[in-house]
Amino acid sequence: MDDFAYARPHDVEAALRLAAMPGSQFIAGGTNLIDLMKGGVEAPTRLVDITQVSGLAQIHELPGGAVRIGALATNADTAIHPLIRERHPLLAQALLAGASPQLRNLATAGGNLLQRTRCYYFYDKGFAACNKRDPGSGCAALEGFNRHHAILGASERCIATNPSDMAVALVALDAQVQLRSARGARQIPVSDFLRLPGETPQQDTNLAPGEIIMAVDLPPNRFAAHSHYLKVRDRASYAFALVSVAAALEVEAGVVRDSRVVLGGVAHKPWRIDTQGLIGRPLDPSALESLAGAALKDAEPRRHNAFKVELSRRALVRALSVAAA
Repeated sequence: MDDFAYARPHDVEAALRLAAMPGSQFIAGGTNLIDLMKGGVEAPTRLVDITQVSGLAQIHELPGGAVRIGALATNADTAIHPLIRERHPLLAQALLAGASPQLRNLATAGGNLLQRTRCYYFYDKGFAACNKRDPGSGCAALEGFNRHHAILGASERCIATNPSDMAVALVALDAQVQLRSARGARQIPVSDFLRLPGETPQQDTNLAPGEIIMAVDLPPNRFAAHSHYLKVRDRASYAFALVSVAAALEVEAGVVRDSRVVLGGVAHKPWRIDTQGLIGRPLDPSALESLAGAALKDAEPRRHNAFKVELSRRALVRALSVAAA
């Protein structure tokens, strides 16, 4: 690990001033950034520790019924908070499916959205070809071992996947990210905050230079009674998803009135499924099979991950069936 300066501001304005200095990066729980620094993948010259910035760890209700999760709220605290458990159980399920209890005690909402892919070729500098780490160098995963890699939305520049469970649920819940910089404040949907690789896989998010995540807002939720987070992985704990599904339904008299379905583990960002075909009809087996088939029709599996196509179809049917019940 290279040498770096360290600062611990106590307010947002001071944090933003420090972040404007070249080579600065914010750090909170550090559950991803420190690993990347140890491996030489990230080498900031200054860490701006925001854990002492007041007001960023709160979870509270906003006027109108939305729920705000502060950027420093830990995954553990968020998962067990009454507002989340009662109004947004889908998010609680996703958080509890991620990482280990020790990591959930440190990992934060803001850091979760900014975590980098767990692609082995990105993490291991012994492999020179990684466009995410070194733009223009190539993508070793294309012809390498790509069992965990993307089957949707990838490009020839990068086939890495987003590792977040939380983000999959947030996209399904239409969450918004609250951002702030010296230029002012703005908000952006989580679905637009995270990016597909395209020609610039080194850019994981649409966070602008000098911006800080302040909070994540969850709008009033009409899906709480019929939602489910399904995570399929190699082992029962502390493993990233091969495929995950966040399924959220509004059901009235057995008929689907509205829905949100998002796949994780299959793309560079949570992959939202078009569910228009479910609206106004019972959630019967033919409807589920039709939706799953349409969702995966454009899948482009690689040598080692073709199984993800069928696994995703089955996971979609199962998650929606559980949510409907």
